[in-house]
Amino acid sequence: MSEKIRVDIWSDIACPWCYIGKHRFEAGVAAFKANNPEVEFEVESHSFELAPDTPLDFVGNEIDFLVKHKGMPRASVESMLGQMTGLGNDEGISFNFDNIQHVNTARAHRALHFAKENGLQHELLERLFRAYFTDGENLSDVDVIARLASEVGLDADGVRAALNDEAYAEKVQTDINRARMLGANGVPFFLINQKYGISGAQAADAFAGAFDQVMQLEREAQ
Repeated sequence: MSEKIRVDIWSDIACPWCYIGKHRFEAGVAAFKANNPEVEFEVESHSFELAPDTPLDFVGNEIDFLVKHKGMPRASVESMLGQMTGLGNDEGISFNFDNIQHVNTARAHRALHFAKENGLQHELLERLFRAYFTDGENLSDVDVIARLASEVGLDADGVRAALNDEAYAEKVQTDINRARMLGANGVPFFLINQKYGISGAQAADAFAGAFDQVMQLEREAQ
């Protein structure tokens, strides 16, 4: 009988650490499975909004948002994003902060819940991250989201309908409420087997080590 590890992950499309964390997590899973091929992973992503106060009609890139909307010094922002670009390169991610269209991510999260129902959540999440951070796509635009969703195999009209369906807004809020109940005030946040929490974009070997520890604890408890 195969063993299983369930991982619930909270992230936001506009969070560069979440993009990096996703890639590091996947590398950690691959490293762990190389030594534990019998262990299966069940992974589910959940919504979180780091800047829900972002106006739906905000116009500007990431630097503009942090300087004008958050009041951070421009020099500090440029230095921080430069460091983030280097970290992204290490994970095979191309950050293009000058080209980013900073947006409210509520609509993108609705699309992810629609994708979850249709078995394509992980594919759409990766596509949205790349669209936002590398391609400079406007992820508050309904037509853009529908087009990106169709690229991973989702029905574009179904996505448009989901973006206008308040039931999906409730699903997003449920995810956010659960994160807060778990004490997660930032993302990425990883919950392993409904018991063990990991905050932040940890290194791949840290994730692999955590999986080892969890499996040992689970076996000892049997």
